[in-house]
Amino acid sequence: MSEECTSEPAGAIRAIDKHSVHQICSGQVVLSLSTAVKELVENSVDAGATNIEIRLKDSGSELVEVSDNGKGVEEANFEGLALKHHTSKIRDFSDLIHVATFGFRGEALSSLCALSDLMVVTCHESTQVGTKLVFDQKGNLVQKLPQHRPQGTTVSLQQLFYTLPVRHKEFQRNIKKEYAKMIHVLQSYCIISTGVRITCSNQVGQGKRSTVLSTSGSQSMRDNIGAIFGPKQLQTLLPFQQTLPTENILDEYGLKGSDLPQQLFVITGFVSRADHGVGRSSTDRQFFFINNRPCDPVKVTKIVNEVYHMYNRHQYPFVTLNITVASDCVDVNVTPDKRQIFLQEEKLLVAVIKTSLTHMYETGVNKITLNLTHKPTSSLLSSPELCQVVPSDEHMPASGNDNDLVQSPKSSLNLASLRAAFSSQDSTAKSPADSNNTYSRPIQKTLQSFLKSGVSSTVSSTSKAPSLKTKKDYYKCSAVGGGVLDSFKFDKNVTTEDDDTCSEMVTEIERDCEPENEINTFAESNPCTSKESRWQRSDPKRPRREKALVWAKADASFSQDSASPSPSTLDAPVSLPKKTTPVQFSLHQLALRIKKLQQKHKSEHEPMYRRFRAKINPGENQNAEEELKKEICKDMFQEMQIIGQFNLGFIITKLNSDIFMIDQHASDEKYNFEMLQQHTVLQGQRLILPQNLHLTAISENILIENIEIFRKNGFEFLIDEDAQVMERVKLVSLPTSKNWTFGPADIEELIFMLSDSPGVMCRPSRVRQMFASRACRKSVMIGTALSVSEMKKLVVHMGEIEQPWNCPHGRPTMRHLANLDMISD
Repeated sequence: MSEECTSEPAGAIRAIDKHSVHQICSGQVVLSLSTAVKELVENSVDAGATNIEIRLKDSGSELVEVSDNGKGVEEANFEGLALKHHTSKIRDFSDLIHVATFGFRGEALSSLCALSDLMVVTCHESTQVGTKLVFDQKGNLVQKLPQHRPQGTTVSLQQLFYTLPVRHKEFQRNIKKEYAKMIHVLQSYCIISTGVRITCSNQVGQGKRSTVLSTSGSQSMRDNIGAIFGPKQLQTLLPFQQTLPTENILDEYGLKGSDLPQQLFVITGFVSRADHGVGRSSTDRQFFFINNRPCDPVKVTKIVNEVYHMYNRHQYPFVTLNITVASDCVDVNVTPDKRQIFLQEEKLLVAVIKTSLTHMYETGVNKITLNLTHKPTSSLLSSPELCQVVPSDEHMPASGNDNDLVQSPKSSLNLASLRAAFSSQDSTAKSPADSNNTYSRPIQKTLQSFLKSGVSSTVSSTSKAPSLKTKKDYYKCSAVGGGVLDSFKFDKNVTTEDDDTCSEMVTEIERDCEPENEINTFAESNPCTSKESRWQRSDPKRPRREKALVWAKADASFSQDSASPSPSTLDAPVSLPKKTTPVQFSLHQLALRIKKLQQKHKSEHEPMYRRFRAKINPGENQNAEEELKKEICKDMFQEMQIIGQFNLGFIITKLNSDIFMIDQHASDEKYNFEMLQQHTVLQGQRLILPQNLHLTAISENILIENIEIFRKNGFEFLIDEDAQVMERVKLVSLPTSKNWTFGPADIEELIFMLSDSPGVMCRPSRVRQMFASRACRKSVMIGTALSVSEMKKLVVHMGEIEQPWNCPHGRPTMRHLANLDMISD
């Protein structure tokens, strides 16, 4: 602190005044709208309320009011109601161990007084008339007036955060996000507060007050979930079934079963089924509780999603789990909002959840009904170890005869067992017991043994090699470094899919045969390369790289009458003679050149340094993109000089002293993709009858507020403001585009995206995939020769888009090659 700002000597330590301390601490307790509402709702639940009503004005920026029918506040507690650290819940620190209420520190109302204008109207159960209480920013009671009110308490907050100008401005600017986060937090209290009716409404401006969410006060958590998310969500849920952890999972977490406490945790709740399409595209409906307290257990959340992704890798589950544990094993006094919790034996809890979820999904979720009428003679179902076929009738007695199981008219196939069998490492060994089995296990060869035996053995089942008419039908490749490949054989009669597979193999082998080269790595990492370019190095009519694999035709040509070619008639790699050239080298001359270069750099006003250090390597993509974002602005693309085209796939440009390489296909694809994103208005197809979406109240509000974005995505709705919650929005038109169709799942994804970025034009992921596919097809392909003007056009386009550094598939569009100033003359 400077001497102008204080009369105290420099470096002196003094106490902060109490008013400043109060403001500082209050800003750390109440951080957001969701925290303010959470504190007031918790006070109502602690007061024994069975009916809680939250009323917001302008999404909470103008007014937050929470009213309940709890016990009310006694007159003796009026003075200390909003004072710092005044509470009836605890007397000393040891009481924290046994605290059973949401609030206990006496900080909430005091902090809210410092951040807003707070007023309380309360009527205790022992009185007939209520009282209006007004507090100042320090929490002191400044006004007390009688006011009619039934039993309970109403707390009103006006102009939240107005005492902190910077935070207040940020709060007003992000009110939509704050409102959405508050609703998510409120949903967790609606789920766990059984027997309590919770209603939330919002009024925008002078408009009509609309209900956001509402529960009926049921004693069932399942009923609360249905009231918030609708009956459609309930149809996808499974009740959590707790199971003791297995020995394997205990070993995984370093636990010993004999040393662990028994029945320490009791877990109840619901999770989504693992069927495809049942889960959600995000984690927006995941709620965790410890002793009925909403919390954010990071490790528990992680293991739930990991197990679910084993059975449904593309979605996230709906989760609501309440973990009951002894109060002396939990520390809830970790953060001001009490969302972070320390827990004893956390590894055991994770092990229990992992075992339980795995058992639930293994036993009942992923089974497919099969109609098997005959014994398979040679298929994967032949092996009892590959997949166990279980009768669909769970009451049928177990049988040790595999034949009886296979012949069952209706059987179910456990996908988890099938997956485990395919991942088995011991796939080539055959036990004596297997040799006597009618259904022998199919041997799974390793890739190395498969390649050594030749691809032709997998294509043709005959012992006689097919007749090869042309050179294109037969290739042989020998690895440079004594690799694992002996030969490749291709049958011309193979299907198109097999041709693509063989083409991919040749590309990979040729890549292994080549030395390390940064440019080659960049070129071959692009997945958008056409199939023709993969054969480029083996086609003499196409340009070749300097170190590409060279093919030469042997003296004996292919005979059309030959049924089986001999090794002497095959193409073989040519042994190219090495040319030795002496190079003169002098350390003295090298030192002079370095000194000259240093002097040149010192003479320049701008200091020399390496701006681009990232290598052309898939592992360096993120670093390379960060460097490009930092050093290259969009105007620079217009200034880039075109040097030429490399390998019919890459544009070499120069900007000042820097040389860059631009992927012509990836850059054009990204430009086309962003143009489609910005300007395409999808056409909708009307439904015969309007479809009720059963959206939650908050989702309905987000959709209504961003209706124009939905229209640009091809969705049309019928809005009925006077209808009940979850009945106000009906779908009347869906977007269609050739083979692409969309539905309610895309609407929910768009709602989730808009809840985080309201008013921002965005597209569902499937629409993005469609645009990416179209952009790829209409873009300049690898292998196309371009004129200077065409190359310049592609480069200039990179400066006209929002994010030019990678294509829609995530591959790089541009890389730095060299700096000419770093190279001596």
